[in-house]
Amino acid sequence: MTAPSRLSALVVEDEWPARNYLVELIHASELAEVLAAFGTTEAAEAALAGDDGSAPLAVDVVFVDVHLEGNADPEAGISLVKRWLERPAHPMFVLATAQREHAVVAFELGLVDYLLKPFTRTRVQQCLERVAGRRRERVARPGSRIVARRRTGLVFLNPDEVLAFEAADRLTFVHTTRGRFDIDLSLSAILSSFGKQLLRTHRNWLVNVNHVRELTRDSGEVELLLGAADELRVPVARDSAQKVRDALLAEATGVRRV
Repeated sequence: MTAPSRLSALVVEDEWPARNYLVELIHASELAEVLAAFGTTEAAEAALAGDDGSAPLAVDVVFVDVHLEGNADPEAGISLVKRWLERPAHPMFVLATAQREHAVVAFELGLVDYLLKPFTRTRVQQCLERVAGRRRERVARPGSRIVARRRTGLVFLNPDEVLAFEAADRLTFVHTTRGRFDIDLSLSAILSSFGKQLLRTHRNWLVNVNHVRELTRDSGEVELLLGAADELRVPVARDSAQKVRDALLAEATGVRRV
């Protein structure tokens, strides 16, 4: 059985000693890795949404301080969480606070957990175990069907119908042999669910290796053609091109790996 992948996390905390210590505790747990840490909600939201010009930062969980200095909103962290909970595809959230009453807020919002300051190794470990358990509940079981959205209805898909998953325009889409639909999961959650069946070719793309028909290279740009009639063209990031090529050749014969 393949070991579950580590959680990916984002930390939003304005006090750098507390921020650095929380990052240290998260890494020490060996259950998660911190992809980014910010001191303001503006910087965090720009990264999550891709407003800084890069692809949206896909994480499983965001640790958010409730009170952030220099912000006109006295509870800027809670406001950030509420905004993102309204989105169809969003990460899990954990409130970081010095006040116990915010535990009630976390419960009312349906958050996975909260952390009281000062942070402790044991409590962070317990929190991450809870987050990992929630992620297992959120993602599909191997062999189960995938539920996507089409306007006001639901579409039920078998895994072998999926060509690829794409993160774009602050949403996640599933490309299938029946068309493209919205899905309420992040790319990180999807990758954790389907494991080796999917290959990350780009920060914004996961492809079903069983549907890859061609790998093309033109003027240094690499693309994958998927589907029975080249239904979908998926970009391959330059720094991922060799890894993607090796992964595709690992399950095939006829061409030497170089």
